[in-house]
Amino acid sequence: MTDSQYNLIVLLGATASGKTHLAVNIARLIHAEIISADSRQVYRGMDLGTGKDLAEYSEIPYHMIDIVDPGDEFDVFKFQQHFPPLFKAIHQRNKTPLMCGGTGLYLDSILRNEAMVTAPRNEALRKELEDLNDEALQAELIARQPKQHNRTNLDDRERTLRAIEIAEARRITPPTTLIDNLKPLVFGLRWQRDVLRKRITLRLKERLDEGMIEEVDQLHQHGVSWEVLEFYGLEYRFIAQYLQNRLTRNDMTQKLGSAIHQFAKRQDTWFRRMERQGCTIHWLEGDKDPLQQFMAVLSTLQRS
Repeated sequence: MTDSQYNLIVLLGATASGKTHLAVNIARLIHAEIISADSRQVYRGMDLGTGKDLAEYSEIPYHMIDIVDPGDEFDVFKFQQHFPPLFKAIHQRNKTPLMCGGTGLYLDSILRNEAMVTAPRNEALRKELEDLNDEALQAELIARQPKQHNRTNLDDRERTLRAIEIAEARRITPPTTLIDNLKPLVFGLRWQRDVLRKRITLRLKERLDEGMIEEVDQLHQHGVSWEVLEFYGLEYRFIAQYLQNRLTRNDMTQKLGSAIHQFAKRQDTWFRRMERQGCTIHWLEGDKDPLQQFMAVLSTLQRS
């Protein structure tokens, strides 16, 4: 591997695609350290529900996992703040940073290589916008930022207001480069849709059997409110509803399985949009020795 060609390996993919297992095997071959790009794996105690698979890592160093407590604020802006010093420290150890995850917003925030600007709450702007209805507020955001990378900015009024504040801050203070001379090499792990559906269903069953319901119950017993648990979505939302007797176990399992399948589709949509916007993704087929495919791409680049 040559630094002149790339200095960051990225492995992305949908939930249940086997990213962690592949990333660890890649890390062993290329002497890498893994940086998780998962918006929920940063939280301590949220293990089965976020698919940390910590036992997979063995001797491979990993970062951005278990760094804050549930309920503490962590977002893409903080992810960006953490990433450059990690990137630099890994290179200083003569290792390769390997960013692995499925949170499109976090992946994009690094690959676009623009440092997000600080955007404090803007009371004057909020006062100016307070009489607009939701539709007009959405139109205001789109006028300021035509390309929306996060659909939830349009689905929730507070998120829309916050996105407008950020867009205004970016107008006043244009973003700067996040990492000098960033040269990412991006891989994606994918499966046929019907196969991925089966993998999702099987993994959900395994994690329920391993104690995922008990994990959510324990988080609540340690002071994490039902509202906070539901905010984290997917497993935490539906299991929290089950534990509050708002869903039967069967309904919880069915609704959760359906929600995870829908989430995987949204991830796939995000990755395709990244490609349309100029990100080259070298796709690895999950059922055809993805590690061998990865090494073949590296070998081709080294010969070029």
